[in-house]
Amino acid sequence: MQSELSSDIKAYLLSRGSVKVEDPSILSDSLKTTATAGPGAGGSSLFFRSGDRRVRLSINDRSPLSVVREDEDTIVIKKNHEIIVSGDLESPLCHCPRQAYITVSEKCIYDCKFCPVPKIKGEIKDNEQISRMVSDAYATGSLDAISLTSGVSETPEAEVERMVGIIKKLTREYDVPIGVSVYPTDDSSARLYAAGASEIKYNVETMDERIFSQVCPELSLQGVLDSLENAVDVFGRNNVCSNIMLGLGESDEVVAKGAGKLTGIGVIPILRPISPHPLRRGEVEVRRPDAERLVRLGKTVRDLLDSNSLRADRARTMCLPCTGCDLTPHRDI
Repeated sequence: MQSELSSDIKAYLLSRGSVKVEDPSILSDSLKTTATAGPGAGGSSLFFRSGDRRVRLSINDRSPLSVVREDEDTIVIKKNHEIIVSGDLESPLCHCPRQAYITVSEKCIYDCKFCPVPKIKGEIKDNEQISRMVSDAYATGSLDAISLTSGVSETPEAEVERMVGIIKKLTREYDVPIGVSVYPTDDSSARLYAAGASEIKYNVETMDERIFSQVCPELSLQGVLDSLENAVDVFGRNNVCSNIMLGLGESDEVVAKGAGKLTGIGVIPILRPISPHPLRRGEVEVRRPDAERLVRLGKTVRDLLDSNSLRADRARTMCLPCTGCDLTPHRDI
């Protein structure tokens, strides 16, 4: 039995991506979270923690892995009745542990083929609803950061304007770092930083230009890269990150080259394994990366960060300190 969550075991769990809950009594509502943004939107998941690492796994009755209670104090993950790792379930505040991670607009006008958000057409949270969610998280005494993400419900400019107002209000009420992930505009970095944001994330999604043109036909990869470079000038090194998805058919060489380009301009890449979503069946081919690939590319990104004097473990908001969905350099590997 593996007593704690090593980087290799975490990589294996991430490669599977899901777990079934055989005994519903071990999973109260306070231990479940539902994604409202990105490729995993609409699905419920749980956070499993062991030692210094955590992993977020979607809840799926057809998963080959199962989470069960071993004794009064221990939860284990099993495969074919064999224990893989022991630990405990961790309560999220809003979407993830120790953060109020809030999706402002659960709608998007862009039809990226890997993302179910345009199909789901969720709500747009108003300032009062966001304030209440952050207040509830703060009341637990466990709030380390506020993280805000959003689709594009009307225009990128209108979304940035909405974020600026929210950030200004929150900075008056809470003394915690605020991270933001939106689709960039010409002046989004300057405006969000002036409003009080601490960190920024603009997602390239994939650094394979051919794949990008197929899965994000309405967006500009070069435009995102230009915005990331400007964001480093505004927010500073170690305060800018970007998701690179794994599973869209990209090669390791393209991932490494793309991560090198990002780290070269001071951006921290986040390698995000994705799974196919049923609402996008037939529109895009997705194959979740195996554990060996996650470890191999994770080490590549760690080395690139080191060579560019960047530290993923200095991030205070959003995905890098959470680590649940990724094999994170300087924290997991």
